[in-house]
Amino acid sequence: MSQELVTFLNARLDEEADLARRCDGDGCGEWTAHGHTVDFGQGELSGFHPTIALHVALHDPARVLREVEAKRRVLARHVLSPAAGDPELPWDNRDDCQFDGETWPCDDLLDLASPYADHPDYPRRA
Repeated sequence: MSQELVTFLNARLDEEADLARRCDGDGCGEWTAHGHTVDFGQGELSGFHPTIALHVALHDPARVLREVEAKRRVLARHVLSPAAGDPELPWDNRDDCQFDGETWPCDDLLDLASPYADHPDYPRRA
């Protein structure tokens, strides 16, 4: 699992951002739950169990877009520092994360990928 993990994560984030934008994530207002109903800013859907209504409202497209951007910033910090060609060669001639010096892909990248473990394109460790 190497750069394939970053490519995989960027593809999932692109998908989530695209879906949120198609739900008018840039302008529909905050989604809220009221008992069995979710207010989507431009309409309401009822018939949900109140817990499910809260869960749906939590995934407001504007919030999803903010979360995608936050994850992209984490990805940008945790880039590969290859053992070969790096001006500051990593210890033990291994590929490191430039952010924390851990073996790359570091735990933070693996944690970002873990929610997608059931995705058919999820890169498996060799």
